Amino acid sequence: MAYISGIIMGKTITVSYHKTPCYNIELQKDFRLLPEKLKELGYGKNRACIVTETVVEKFYLEEVKSLLSPMFALCTSFVFEEGESNKNTDTVGKLYNHLIQNSFDRKDVLIALGGGVTGDLTGFAAATYLRGIDFVQVPTSLLAQTDSSIGGKTGVDFLQYKNMVGAFYMPKLVYMNISTLKTLPKRQFSSGTAELIKHGFIKDNSYTNLIRSHREAMISQNYETMEEIIYRSCLIKRDVVERDPKEQGERALLNFGHTIGHAIEKLSDFTLYHGECVSLGMVSAGYISLQKGNITQEQLEELKHILSGFGLPITLENFPHSPEDILATTKLDKKMESGKIKFVLLKTLGDAYITKELEDSDLLEGIRYIMGAIV
Repeated sequence: MAYISGIIMGKTITVSYHKTPCYNIELQKDFRLLPEKLKELGYGKNRACIVTETVVEKFYLEEVKSLLSPMFALCTSFVFEEGESNKNTDTVGKLYNHLIQNSFDRKDVLIALGGGVTGDLTGFAAATYLRGIDFVQVPTSLLAQTDSSIGGKTGVDFLQYKNMVGAFYMPKLVYMNISTLKTLPKRQFSSGTAELIKHGFIKDNSYTNLIRSHREAMISQNYETMEEIIYRSCLIKRDVVERDPKEQGERALLNFGHTIGHAIEKLSDFTLYHGECVSLGMVSAGYISLQKGNITQEQLEELKHILSGFGLPITLENFPHSPEDILATTKLDKKMESGKIKFVLLKTLGDAYITKELEDSDLLEGIRYIMGAIV
C-alpha cells in the first residue's frame, strides 16, 4: 500500500548544534510557505541572492523569485552551468563578484536553490564571503534532500580533489519542496535513493525494511510515501550530525560507500552520478565486510538486491581504469588520516563501524569484486 499510516502533511525537524536549536528542516508540498518561514527568521527589507544552476533555473527560479521579491529590498539571482565540474573555486569567485557588485553585506542572505552541487557551493560561498553571511538551503533533488543539505558540510572541488576545500557552516533553514522530485530525470532520482538507502544500512535496518516494502510507491513517487521516507532519512542524519557536528567520530559513518565511490566518480570524469558511485562503493564495502567475517553472504546479496531494485549499479562494467587506478585515487580522498584511510564497514545490516586497519589488498579485493574479477 502506498500510504503509510500516521502521516501528517508538512513536517518540521529541528536540528541542534552543541545542544542548542540551530535550524529547522521543513518538508512541504510546494514553495508557498517559503516567504513565511524566512520572515519568521527575521528576513525582510534586506537583500537576497538566489543561487541556482542552469537546469533548475528553467523549472523553479522564476517561481521562487516571484515569491521572495516582495519581501526583500533586492532579490537577485546567480546562475551557473550545471554539473559537478563547475563546483569549484572559479564559480565561487564569480558568485563573490556578483555579491560585491550588488552591495551584499553580512545582514543579507544567500538561497541555494538546487541539488547537492548548488547547496555545497552556496554554503561555502556563504561561509567565506565577508567571513560569513547567512544562507538557506532549498534542495530540489532527492540526494540533496536526504543528505547534502543537512548538517552544514559545505565545499567545492579543487583540481582532482573532491570537496577538498570547504567549511562546516550551518544554514538558517532547510526548506524542502518534495514535489520538485517530479521533475527529476529517472536516472537522477534513482541516484538520490543511494543516500537514503545508505542511512538504513549504517544505522537502522527497520528503515531499510520500510524502503524495501515501499519500493514501488517510491519509484512512482507517491507523495505521502516520499514525504515519510525523506522525513525518516532526515531524522537519522539529524541524530548523527547532532552528536558529531564536525566529523570527529560517528559522523564519518555517513561516508559508507564514499571512499571507493568518490574515486570511481572522479575517474569517470563525473559521467557516473554521485549516487551511482556510492552504490558501487557500498557493494564493495559490503564485500570487504563479508571477507572480514562481519556480514553473511545472504546479507551481501540483500544489500545488492535493494540497491539494484532502485536502478542503482552493483557492478562496474567496461570501466576504462584498472582496480589499481581506483585504489590510487582513494589515496587522494580527504578522509585520509595519518596516511591511513578511514573506511566504513558493516558489522551487520543496520550497524556500521569505522576502521583504519584495512590494507591495500583489502581495498583492491573489494574493487575487483564490483569489477567482476571476483565471483
